[in-house]
Amino acid sequence: MALSKESICVQGGWQPKNGEARVLPIYQSTTFKYETSEEMGKLFDLEEEGYFYSRLQNPTCDMVAQKICDLEGGAAAMLTSSGQAATLLAVTNICEAGSHVICAAKVYGGTSNLLSVTLKRFGIETSLVDQDLPAEELEKYFKPNTRAVFAETISNPAGVILDIEKFVKLAHDHGVPMICDNTFATPINCQPFKFGVDIITHSTTKYMDGHAMAVGGAIVDSGNFDWEAHADKFPGLTTPDESYHGVVYTKKFGKKAYITKATAQLMRDMGACQSPQNAFLTNIGLETLHLRMERHCQNAQKVAEFLANHPKVAWVEYAGLKDDKYHALAEKYMPNGTCGVLCFGPKGGRDGAMQFTNGLKMISIVTHVADARSCVLHPASHTHRQLNDQQLVEAGVLPDLIRLSVGIENADDIIADLDQALNVIQA
Repeated sequence: MALSKESICVQGGWQPKNGEARVLPIYQSTTFKYETSEEMGKLFDLEEEGYFYSRLQNPTCDMVAQKICDLEGGAAAMLTSSGQAATLLAVTNICEAGSHVICAAKVYGGTSNLLSVTLKRFGIETSLVDQDLPAEELEKYFKPNTRAVFAETISNPAGVILDIEKFVKLAHDHGVPMICDNTFATPINCQPFKFGVDIITHSTTKYMDGHAMAVGGAIVDSGNFDWEAHADKFPGLTTPDESYHGVVYTKKFGKKAYITKATAQLMRDMGACQSPQNAFLTNIGLETLHLRMERHCQNAQKVAEFLANHPKVAWVEYAGLKDDKYHALAEKYMPNGTCGVLCFGPKGGRDGAMQFTNGLKMISIVTHVADARSCVLHPASHTHRQLNDQQLVEAGVLPDLIRLSVGIENADDIIADLDQALNVIQA
C-alpha cells in the first residue's frame, strides 16, 4: 500500500512485528553478536545484510534513514553525523584527487568552504557559480574532469530558489549527477527526484529534528543515475574495490550501489556516523514534520507581508511574496510553500540591524535555524563578524542582512515582537 508523505512521516521506517515495540527502539549498542565466524565473515564480504558495528550500520539509524528515503522517493539512504558530513560523503563518494565540482555560490557558507577550501587541499577543485546565470553561461564552467554539480533547493541564508531542471539538464548533458541539499524545503515541500535530481542531502538538525535537540545528516540516492554509462568517470563504483575483495558496486548492488559504497567504504574509513540516540530523536521530529512545515510556511508568509510594509524595513526576500525574484520558481517547484526562513534588512544598515536584534524579546538570537522556535541571526555581527562591509558584500552577505527563522508560535506574537524591536531602531 502506497502511503502519502503525511502518513510516511508518522508510520514510515520502523515496522514492528507481532509483540514488538510500537515505538522505534534505540539500539544503543556498538556491537552485534553472531553464532559463527562464517556468519560474520559474510557480512564483511558484503555477501549478506546485517549488523556488526554501529559505525557502519545500526538498526535505529537504518529505520530513520528508510523513512527519509521513502519521503524523498529514493532507492536507498544513510544517516551521517551532521549535514556537513552528508555533504562531505556525498561528494567524496564519487570524487577523488583531480576531480572538479560545480557548486552554486549562494549555498551555506560551511558547504562553500568545505568544497572550495578544504577539499581543494585533497586535490578536488570547485567552481562556485552564480546559479541565476543562463544555461549557456553555466555551460562554460564544465570541464572534462567535472564529476558532480551541487546546489541547495533553497539556499541558506539568502533563500534563493534553485531552477532545478536547468541544473539537472546541464549535469546530465555532461554525464555527471546532480546533488541537491534539500534541508530547508524538506521532502514535504519539494521532492527534487521528481525533477531529475540524482542525490539529495539533508541536515536533519534543522526541520527534520525541528526541536534543536539532535545534530545529524542524511544522504538519499534516487537510484536513477546510470553510473555504468559513464564508467570511466566513476571508477570507484564501476571497477573492483580491492578494499572489499574486488566487489564492483554497480554490478553487485544495482540501484543501491552509491549508498552501499558510501556506507561500506567511506563510513568505514571516515567514521562520521550518527548516534542511535540522535536518530531516535530525529524520528520523533519526523513524525510531525508535515504539520510543522505547513505552520512554518503560513507564519513566514504573514511575517514577510508584515515586514514588506513596515516603515523601518529596507528590503525583504521571501519567495512567497508575489513580487519576489524567485516567486515563479517557488510556484513551480514548491507550490505548497517553501520554508519558514526569510531574509530582510532593517533601515539603518549594520547599526540598525544590531539595534533590532538587541531589541527582540521572544525571538532568540542563535546560530541555529529551522526549528519550532523563532530565531534570528545577524551574520555581519555573528558568523561573518571578521569581515568589513565591503568584504561582506563580496561574500554575498549584506551588512544589514537578518536571517529570520519563523517558528510555529502564534503569528501575531511573532509579529508583535518584530514590530517592537524594529521600532527601537534609531534611523
